Amino acid sequence: MARIAVIGAGMGALAAAARLAVAGHRVVVYERTDTYGGALRRFERDGFAFDTGPGLLPLPAVHRDLFVKTGKEPLEACVDLVQVDPSSRHVFADGTEVALPNASRAGVVAALDEALGSGAGERWGDFLVRAREAWDRTRRPLLEEPLWPNWQVLAEREPYPAVPHKRLLRTRRAGTLAEVGAWELREPRLAALLESHAVEQGLDPRTTPASAAVLPYMEHAFGTWYVRGGLRELARAVYERCVARRVEFRFGAEVTGVLEKDGRASGVELADGTVAEADFVLAGVAPGVLDRLTAGTVLRGEGEVPPRPATASRLTVLLALRGDRPEGTAHRTVVHAADREAELEALFGPAARRPRPTVTVLRPDDPALVPGPGHEAVTLTTVVPARPGESWSDLAENMITVAERVVPGLRDRLLWQEVRTPADIADATGAEGGAVPVPALAAGDGRLLHPSNSTRVPGLFRVGGWAHPGGGLPHAGMSGALVAGLIVEGPDFRGSQ
Repeated sequence: MARIAVIGAGMGALAAAARLAVAGHRVVVYERTDTYGGALRRFERDGFAFDTGPGLLPLPAVHRDLFVKTGKEPLEACVDLVQVDPSSRHVFADGTEVALPNASRAGVVAALDEALGSGAGERWGDFLVRAREAWDRTRRPLLEEPLWPNWQVLAEREPYPAVPHKRLLRTRRAGTLAEVGAWELREPRLAALLESHAVEQGLDPRTTPASAAVLPYMEHAFGTWYVRGGLRELARAVYERCVARRVEFRFGAEVTGVLEKDGRASGVELADGTVAEADFVLAGVAPGVLDRLTAGTVLRGEGEVPPRPATASRLTVLLALRGDRPEGTAHRTVVHAADREAELEALFGPAARRPRPTVTVLRPDDPALVPGPGHEAVTLTTVVPARPGESWSDLAENMITVAERVVPGLRDRLLWQEVRTPADIADATGAEGGAVPVPALAAGDGRLLHPSNSTRVPGLFRVGGWAHPGGGLPHAGMSGALVAGLIVEGPDFRGSQ
């Protein structure tokens, strides 16, 4: 039985802790805040409850596997998991609306043809076929296996089979997601739909490789899911599974250093000066934090993917409304920006002033989130730059104005509002500026790959969204599975078969 110290109680760290405890190891989790779940937090007031992190769950199979491997009770016995239908409703700049059925190619094609004109659905359907090829080529190396030692192959090879396109007397293939939209979808609203999947992750579609086509494919193929009571309930269930497997938790315990002895990790030092010895240390922290904990030794050496901190965060506005949620209301509505190029420049370029942004409006049909009938809990989110110290009040008001397009009478119904800024994300996760990690993607010279779970310090591992395979709930959960496999089976572990 090995002693294992886990730094941080984010979802990837919890997934690793539960799996390692089942394998017979003594696992202790040190969390500097007073709770678990990382970004999966909850805000409660006056009988209303809101998720302040992700509001929907993609690829639930990752968490189903976690519960199968760590106990007799499956995921569905611990949380009420429901499929959201429609998967999303999109309101474009010109007022066109389309509701996309959940995990139904034929339904999506028909809905796009009806809303955007004949042929739009077929072009999107053909795109999804090509996106599936990219998914099939990258699923194992980017989600199910430890990062390849020759990761440069993933960095250089574009897995998306772009359609040849004649441009300026030359035949070219799309290399970025924006070019896929312009050259293959050939419809501004379809392009906006495609690009929204990248922007939602904090990625600039103008520079993001075409391999990001896997993002809309994952939603199409595996559906969009919600956990009754909010996704904080998923964090609770994973935490309780850890406790049931005798994982120990030390909340309010800030780790200030990773100890080394004889060239390998030997434990952690806490802020109060105490030392906890360990045979393995798992670091579920942002790159800058890990660098400080190890005095930079983890990042030295050639041939390793360098840490590339994300530059985008989230601004969230929580709205407590009087009045019932109308029957038939979509769970998720994306209101697209009127000027997409101006929004991209404000997010990823030099422009300082933000136009009215793309806003995601979540309106769950969930009595557990409201004090009783005659009330509705609505969450608005938008992507913002991860800049410390910035005031977001004007943008929050802009978000409410945008949301009025799809929530009639919103301001008249408003009881109160709460704004959660990147500073709140920074407090919860320790990431500078409240940055949110992106999922790993192939091509693009490796800009969207993440450092491997193993480090150059034997016995020290990275886990969670800042390590391979990157950000997002499925990816964080897989990082936990990969780290557990590397510890239990050794460095030759190659992932689940």
